[in-house]
Amino acid sequence: MALRTEILKDKQTMLKFIAILQELYPSLTMEQYATELDLMLPHNYSQLAVFDQDECIAICGIWIGNKLWIGKYLELDNIVVKEAYRSRGVGDLIFKTLEQKGKDENCNMMALDSYISNFKAHKFFYNQGFGPKGFHFVKLLNEKAVR
Repeated sequence: MALRTEILKDKQTMLKFIAILQELYPSLTMEQYATELDLMLPHNYSQLAVFDQDECIAICGIWIGNKLWIGKYLELDNIVVKEAYRSRGVGDLIFKTLEQKGKDENCNMMALDSYISNFKAHKFFYNQGFGPKGFHFVKLLNEKAVR
């Protein structure tokens, strides 16, 4: 399995790979995805795609921003690997690639959010060198908006 990664920066390319995100969010429609991308792309959003030959097998959203407490950071968002490719090194490739991107972009940290019930992912994140720094508190104002 010869995998390659590619940074996606334009909406039309991202839209082609909606099926990957639908593995995590089955109800996500093309129209909703296009609208979300229109809102996110102007704010330093891009994606890392992983390909096995010409087939896209994984997507990870990327945000680069700044926070007062740390400065420049890279945030991973919605890490989705096709089920048939899980536990085959794809996640390691995503994290190694994005760690290098963070260093190349002079970021001071990498961050990600994970649901508290996602224990399998937590173990993987710890193995990648991530650890909890605090809490991400959420107050839902529209519960129907959660995919």
